[in-house]
Amino acid sequence: MTAPPRPRAARFATFMFFGLNGFAMGMWVVHIPNVERATGISHSTLGALLLVLGGAAFAGMQISGPLVDKLGHRRLVPAAGVLLGLAVCAPGFANSWWTLGLSLIFFGFGNGAIDVGMNSHAVVVERAYPRPIMAAFHAFWSIGGAFAAVIGAATLGGGVPTGVTLTGTGLLCVVLSLASARFLMEPSEAPASVAEETAAAPARRRTPGRVVWLLGLLALALMLSEGVANDWAALHMEKVLGTSASTAALAYGAFAVAMTTGRFLTDRVAAWAGPAAIVRYGATLAAVGLTTAAAAPWVPLSLVGWALFGLGLSGGVPQLFTAAGNLDTRASGALMARVVGLGYVGLLAGPALIGGLTRWMPLNVTFAVPVVLCVLAAVFAGVLSPKPAPVEEPVG
Repeated sequence: MTAPPRPRAARFATFMFFGLNGFAMGMWVVHIPNVERATGISHSTLGALLLVLGGAAFAGMQISGPLVDKLGHRRLVPAAGVLLGLAVCAPGFANSWWTLGLSLIFFGFGNGAIDVGMNSHAVVVERAYPRPIMAAFHAFWSIGGAFAAVIGAATLGGGVPTGVTLTGTGLLCVVLSLASARFLMEPSEAPASVAEETAAAPARRRTPGRVVWLLGLLALALMLSEGVANDWAALHMEKVLGTSASTAALAYGAFAVAMTTGRFLTDRVAAWAGPAAIVRYGATLAAVGLTTAAAAPWVPLSLVGWALFGLGLSGGVPQLFTAAGNLDTRASGALMARVVGLGYVGLLAGPALIGGLTRWMPLNVTFAVPVVLCVLAAVFAGVLSPKPAPVEEPVG
C-alpha cells in the first residue's frame, strides 16, 4: 500500500528541509575555526558564544511550536527555512565577539524554529502513510551534515572566503525553502481514514499531562548520550587508548555511520515491532555498546562499541518526536517543542557534563553517566505503548 501523490510530495519536501538543516549546521561547524580566527576571540569566549547559540535555539523552539499550530506548516516551515538561510550567512562576516554573538543569536533562533517546524510537519506526513517514516527524515539530517563536511573541506582547501561559502549556503536554504512551500501539508489534509483514526485516538492524546514531560526526559537522556559521542568519542580513543589523531577520528566515524544506517532501517523495524521496542532495545544496545567502547583495551573492539552505540541510539529519538506530535493533534507543535527542546538541552549538556566530570575521574569512567541514562530510557520506554481503552461493565 502506497500513499497518495500529495503525501508523497510532502514527504519529499520534508526530506529536503531535514537535509538543508543538517547541511547548514554542518557548514557552520566546519567553518568555526575560521570564524574564531577572524574575530580574534579565545576558545573560552567561543565556548560561551556557543552556549548563546544553544539558548537562542531553545527559545526558537518554544516560540515556533505554538506558532506552527496557529499559522500552519505551509507558512511556518518555509519562513523558518528562510530565516535559517539568512542567519547562516552572518557569522561569516563577524569581526568581533559581539557581532559574532548577535549572529549566533539569529542563527540559533532560526535553527530552533526549523527544527520544531520540520519535525512537526514530519508527524503530519507520517499520519498519511501506512507505515512509520520518521526515522528516515532524521537520516537525511545526517546526510546533509556529511555533504557539508565534504563541500566545506573542498571550499576551505580552495581558499574560498568563509563569508562567500556561508552566503552560498544561505541562498540555497532560502531558494529551496520558498520553492517547497506549496508541497507541505496541514493536518486537515490527511486522508479521511487517517483523520478518523486520529479522532478516535486514546483520551491520553487529548490530555497528555505528564506523558509529554516523560517523553521529553527520555529525549534528553538519549540526546545527551548522542552529544557525548559527538564531542568525546575521538578524544577517548586518542587519550585512553593512545591512538593517533587520524585513528581516533574513526571512533566518531563508526558512531555516525552506524547511526545514519540505523535510521534508514528503523522505520521498517518500527512497523513490525512498535516504537516502544525501538526505544527499549535500542537504548539497551546503546548501553552495551558504550560500555564496550569505554572498557575495551583494543582499538578494534572499541570501534565496534562505538558503532553499536550509534546503532542503538539511531531510532529512539524519532519515535519520541512522533509520539509527542500525536499526543494532541490540536497542539502538536507546542507539545513537540517541549520534547525537542528538552532533547536539545541534553545534546548541549552532555559534552559539558562529561568535561566537568573529567576533573575527578578518568574519561572512560565518566561514560557511566550516559550508560545509566540509556538504561533508564529502556526501563521507561513503555510510555510509548498505547494504553488499552477501558472496558465498560455491562449494565444489569
